[in-house]
This record gives sequence, C-alpha cells and structure tokens, in this order.
Amino acid sequence: MKTLHYETVIDASPQKVWETMLDKETYVQWAGVAWPGSSYDGEWKQGTDIRFTGADGGGGTLAEITELEPYAHVVAEHVAVLLEDGSEDRESEMAKGWIGTTEAYAFTGENASTRLDVEITTAPEWAPMFEDGWPKALEALKQLAEK
Repeated sequence: MKTLHYETVIDASPQKVWETMLDKETYVQWAGVAWPGSSYDGEWKQGTDIRFTGADGGGGTLAEITELEPYAHVVAEHVAVLLEDGSEDRESEMAKGWIGTTEAYAFTGENASTRLDVEITTAPEWAPMFEDGWPKALEALKQLAEK
C-alpha cells in the first residue's frame, strides 16, 4: 500500500468545512471537479456502509465508516468494488486491490480557519488518480466552504 497526504487551510470553521465536505449536495460539487459524476449513498455514521458511485450511479466502491468524531475526523475503509449493475465484487483482482484501502479526513481548527488533512492508503496503481484529483478537489472544496 502507498500512503498519500494532502492538506489545505480553509477560512471557515471545522463544522462548516465538515458539512461542506460531507453533505451530499456539496459533495457532488467538489468531488465532481476531480471525479465527474461522483456521489454517494448512505450516511456518514460510524459502523455504517456508504456506497461511493460514479456517473449515473454505476460503478464505484463500498466503504465502512470505521471512525467518526463529528467536526474532527472520519475514516472510511473500502470493503468492496461496486460493479456497473450495483452488485458488490470482493473477489476480482481489482476488488482485492481496493479492499482494505482507507480514506481519513482530519479537521483541525486554527484561529478562524480549518486545516483539513486527507490521508489515503491505496494500491500503488491507483495513486496517480488520487494525485491528479485531490489537489483539484480540495481547491473546489475550499471555494465552496469559504462562500
């Protein structure tokens, strides 16, 4: 696995950044800048599964929210790949490359701003997708949260 780290400082409270990042309406806006059509189904609640989907709701990943402290941090661990028909794949080589990967987000208040740290653990073959996408996504998130 490879660990990738991204961070940005946003001129908004941790609560505002959290809500902008995780509310479905704004999630599709900032995530869509880097990964067009991105959305999710489910709740950001510890112990629950969330389905990250691509354009038209097809394909994506299934993750479990393993840690969550509102306005402070959240961790999602990928447990399956979602096929175009919505079924879960846990057996293919591609699925095995995703299972166990994680996304961790930390929201740290600093004066009137928030430092957002993003840590991704992923298979090396997926790193270029994140390295290309996360800087764009964070800039879009920053713009939305600072409105």
